[in-house]
Amino acid sequence: MILLIEDNDNIISGLEYFFKKEGYDFASCKTIKSAKYFLERNTPDIIVLDISLPDGKGTELFEKVIKEKNIPTIVLTAYSEEDGVVDCLGLGCEDYMTKPFSTKELLARIKRILLRSNKSSIIKSHGVEFDLDKMAATKDGVDIALTGLELKILNLLFSNVNKVVKRSTILDKIWEWTGNDVDDHTVTVYLKRIREKIGDEVIETIKRVGYRIDGE
Repeated sequence: MILLIEDNDNIISGLEYFFKKEGYDFASCKTIKSAKYFLERNTPDIIVLDISLPDGKGTELFEKVIKEKNIPTIVLTAYSEEDGVVDCLGLGCEDYMTKPFSTKELLARIKRILLRSNKSSIIKSHGVEFDLDKMAATKDGVDIALTGLELKILNLLFSNVNKVVKRSTILDKIWEWTGNDVDDHTVTVYLKRIREKIGDEVIETIKRVGYRIDGE
Protein backbone atom coordinates (compact mmCIF):
# COMPACT_ATOMS: atom_id res chain seq x y z
CA MET A 1 0.00 0.00 0.00
CA ILE A 2 1.11 3.55 -0.80
CA LEU A 3 0.05 6.16 1.75
CA LEU A 4 -0.05 9.77 0.60
CA ILE A 5 -0.07 12.41 3.36
CA GLU A 6 -1.00 15.59 1.51
CA ASP A 7 -3.71 18.28 1.77
CA ASN A 8 -3.89 19.34 -1.90
CA ASP A 9 -7.01 17.78 -3.41
CA ASN A 10 -5.68 17.93 -6.97
CA ILE A 11 -2.50 16.05 -6.02
CA ILE A 12 -4.51 13.50 -4.03
CA SER A 13 -6.97 12.76 -6.83
CA GLY A 14 -4.26 12.69 -9.49
CA LEU A 15 -2.00 10.29 -7.61
CA GLU A 16 -4.92 8.11 -6.50
CA TYR A 17 -6.02 7.66 -10.13
CA PHE A 18 -2.44 7.04 -11.31
CA PHE A 19 -1.40 4.54 -8.65
CA LYS A 20 -4.64 2.56 -8.74
CA LYS A 21 -4.30 2.38 -12.52
CA GLU A 22 -0.81 0.94 -11.96
CA GLY A 23 -2.27 -1.71 -9.66
CA TYR A 24 -1.26 -0.31 -6.27
CA ASP A 25 -3.39 -0.09 -3.14
CA PHE A 26 -3.65 3.59 -2.25
CA ALA A 27 -4.72 5.58 0.79
CA SER A 28 -4.46 9.25 1.70
CA CYS A 29 -4.59 11.51 4.74
CA LYS A 30 -4.83 15.30 4.74
CA THR A 31 -3.59 16.10 8.23
CA ILE A 32 -1.08 14.92 10.81
CA LYS A 33 -3.94 13.97 13.12
CA SER A 34 -5.63 11.74 10.53
CA ALA A 35 -2.27 10.24 9.51
CA LYS A 36 -1.48 9.29 13.11
CA TYR A 37 -4.90 7.63 13.41
CA PHE A 38 -4.36 5.75 10.15
CA LEU A 39 -0.86 4.60 11.10
CA GLU A 40 -2.05 3.28 14.44
CA ARG A 41 -4.18 0.81 12.51
CA ASN A 42 -2.23 0.25 9.28
CA THR A 43 1.35 -0.19 8.07
CA PRO A 44 1.78 0.94 4.47
CA ASP A 45 4.71 -0.25 2.36
CA ILE A 46 5.81 3.32 1.65
CA ILE A 47 4.71 6.86 2.50
CA VAL A 48 4.71 9.97 0.30
CA LEU A 49 4.76 12.85 2.77
CA ASP A 50 4.11 16.55 2.16
CA ILE A 51 6.46 18.59 4.31
CA SER A 52 3.81 21.26 5.10
CA LEU A 53 0.42 20.16 6.41
CA PRO A 54 -2.52 22.18 7.81
CA ASP A 55 -1.92 21.12 11.42
CA GLY A 56 1.88 20.93 11.53
CA LYS A 57 5.13 19.95 9.85
CA GLY A 58 5.66 16.65 8.09
CA THR A 59 9.13 16.51 9.66
CA GLU A 60 7.56 16.18 13.11
CA LEU A 61 5.23 13.41 11.95
CA PHE A 62 8.15 11.53 10.43
CA GLU A 63 10.35 11.85 13.51
CA LYS A 64 7.69 10.97 16.08
CA VAL A 65 5.62 8.35 14.25
CA ILE A 66 6.83 7.18 10.84
CA LYS A 67 10.47 6.66 11.79
CA GLU A 68 9.46 4.52 14.76
CA LYS A 69 7.50 2.24 12.41
CA ASN A 70 10.46 2.09 9.99
CA ILE A 71 8.34 2.89 6.92
CA PRO A 72 10.24 4.10 3.81
CA THR A 73 9.28 7.72 3.09
CA ILE A 74 9.56 10.13 0.17
CA VAL A 75 9.12 13.80 1.04
CA LEU A 76 7.27 16.29 -1.18
CA THR A 77 8.49 19.85 -0.88
CA ALA A 78 8.32 23.32 -2.41
CA TYR A 79 11.49 25.14 -3.51
CA SER A 80 11.24 27.42 -0.46
CA GLU A 81 11.40 24.50 2.00
CA GLU A 82 15.02 23.41 1.55
CA ASP A 83 15.74 23.39 5.29
CA GLY A 84 12.84 21.02 5.83
CA VAL A 85 14.26 18.64 3.22
CA VAL A 86 17.65 18.73 4.98
CA ASP A 87 15.90 17.92 8.26
CA CYS A 88 14.00 14.99 6.74
CA LEU A 89 17.05 13.50 5.04
CA GLY A 90 18.96 13.88 8.27
CA LEU A 91 16.23 12.03 10.13
CA GLY A 92 16.28 9.14 7.67
CA CYS A 93 13.84 9.78 4.82
CA GLU A 94 14.82 7.83 1.69
CA ASP A 95 14.24 10.55 -0.90
CA TYR A 96 12.49 13.80 -1.75
CA MET A 97 10.81 15.42 -4.75
CA THR A 98 10.17 19.09 -5.44
CA LYS A 99 6.72 20.24 -6.56
CA PRO A 100 5.63 20.16 -9.34
CA PHE A 101 6.85 16.62 -9.97
CA SER A 102 6.43 13.85 -12.51
CA THR A 103 4.12 11.04 -11.40
CA LYS A 104 6.11 8.58 -13.50
CA GLU A 105 9.35 9.63 -11.80
CA LEU A 106 7.69 9.32 -8.40
CA LEU A 107 6.56 5.79 -9.29
CA ALA A 108 10.08 4.89 -10.45
CA ARG A 109 11.53 6.08 -7.15
CA ILE A 110 8.90 4.18 -5.18
CA LYS A 111 9.68 0.98 -7.08
CA ARG A 112 13.41 1.42 -6.46
CA ILE A 113 12.94 2.00 -2.73
CA LEU A 114 10.56 -0.94 -2.31
CA LEU A 115 13.03 -3.18 -4.15
CA ARG A 116 15.83 -2.07 -1.83
CA SER A 117 13.65 -2.64 1.24
CA ASN A 118 13.80 -6.38 0.56
CA LYS A 119 17.50 -6.36 1.30
CA SER A 120 19.74 -9.22 2.37
CA SER A 121 22.48 -9.04 4.95
CA ILE A 122 24.98 -8.19 2.17
CA ILE A 123 24.79 -4.64 0.85
CA LYS A 124 26.61 -3.65 -2.35
CA SER A 125 27.83 -0.24 -3.44
CA HIS A 126 30.37 0.63 -6.16
CA GLY A 127 32.09 -2.75 -6.09
CA VAL A 128 32.17 -2.91 -2.29
CA GLU A 129 30.17 -5.59 -0.47
CA PHE A 130 29.47 -5.25 3.24
CA ASP A 131 28.12 -8.19 5.22
CA LEU A 132 26.04 -6.83 8.09
CA ASP A 133 25.97 -10.20 9.85
CA LYS A 134 29.70 -10.91 9.63
CA MET A 135 30.83 -7.27 9.94
CA ALA A 136 33.20 -7.75 6.99
CA ALA A 137 33.86 -5.83 3.78
CA THR A 138 35.22 -6.89 0.40
CA LYS A 139 36.00 -4.96 -2.79
CA ASP A 140 35.90 -6.79 -6.10
CA GLY A 141 36.02 -10.03 -4.10
CA VAL A 142 39.07 -9.10 -2.04
CA ASP A 143 38.87 -8.64 1.75
CA ILE A 144 39.38 -5.06 2.93
CA ALA A 145 41.57 -4.65 6.02
CA LEU A 146 39.65 -2.38 8.40
CA THR A 147 40.01 -1.62 12.09
CA GLY A 148 37.23 -2.50 14.49
CA LEU A 149 36.08 1.10 14.73
CA GLU A 150 36.16 1.56 10.96
CA LEU A 151 33.99 -1.55 10.59
CA LYS A 152 31.52 -0.23 13.13
CA ILE A 153 31.23 3.09 11.27
CA LEU A 154 30.73 1.25 7.97
CA ASN A 155 28.17 -1.01 9.62
CA LEU A 156 26.26 2.08 10.76
CA LEU A 157 26.32 3.55 7.25
CA PHE A 158 25.47 0.32 5.41
CA SER A 159 22.70 -0.48 7.92
CA ASN A 160 21.12 2.80 6.84
CA VAL A 161 21.78 2.30 3.12
CA ASN A 162 20.12 4.95 0.93
CA LYS A 163 19.57 7.11 4.00
CA VAL A 164 21.60 10.02 5.31
CA VAL A 165 23.40 9.39 8.61
CA LYS A 166 24.04 12.62 10.50
CA ARG A 167 27.58 13.54 11.49
CA SER A 168 26.28 13.99 15.03
CA THR A 169 25.00 10.40 15.02
CA ILE A 170 28.39 9.07 13.94
CA LEU A 171 30.06 11.30 16.51
CA ASP A 172 27.84 9.96 19.29
CA LYS A 173 28.57 6.39 18.24
CA ILE A 174 32.34 6.92 18.13
CA TRP A 175 32.21 8.36 21.65
CA GLU A 176 30.04 5.43 22.75
CA TRP A 177 32.39 2.85 21.21
CA THR A 178 35.68 4.36 22.42
CA GLY A 179 34.63 6.05 25.65
CA ASN A 180 36.99 8.90 24.71
CA ASP A 181 36.20 12.56 24.17
CA VAL A 182 35.90 13.19 20.43
CA ASP A 183 34.99 16.15 18.25
CA ASP A 184 33.69 16.82 14.76
CA HIS A 185 37.19 16.53 13.32
CA THR A 186 37.33 12.93 14.55
CA VAL A 187 34.50 11.98 12.18
CA THR A 188 36.34 13.62 9.26
CA VAL A 189 39.54 11.74 10.06
CA TYR A 190 37.85 8.33 10.28
CA LEU A 191 35.83 8.86 7.09
CA LYS A 192 39.01 9.87 5.26
CA ARG A 193 40.76 6.68 6.38
CA ILE A 194 37.79 4.53 5.38
CA ARG A 195 37.56 6.18 1.94
CA GLU A 196 41.26 5.53 1.36
CA LYS A 197 40.54 1.81 1.82
CA ILE A 198 37.18 1.36 0.06
CA GLY A 199 37.22 4.20 -2.51
CA ASP A 200 35.97 7.78 -2.48
CA GLU A 201 32.81 7.02 -4.47
CA VAL A 202 31.18 4.69 -1.93
CA ILE A 203 30.40 7.24 0.81
CA GLU A 204 28.66 10.39 -0.37
CA THR A 205 28.92 13.58 1.67
CA ILE A 206 25.57 15.36 2.05
CA LYS A 207 26.35 19.00 2.71
CA ARG A 208 25.17 20.34 6.08
CA VAL A 209 23.79 16.93 7.06
CA GLY A 210 26.10 13.91 7.04
CA TYR A 211 26.92 10.88 4.89
CA ARG A 212 25.07 8.38 2.73
CA ILE A 213 25.82 5.09 0.98
CA ASP A 214 23.63 4.26 -2.01
CA GLY A 215 23.03 0.56 -2.51
CA GLU A 216 22.99 -1.16 -5.88
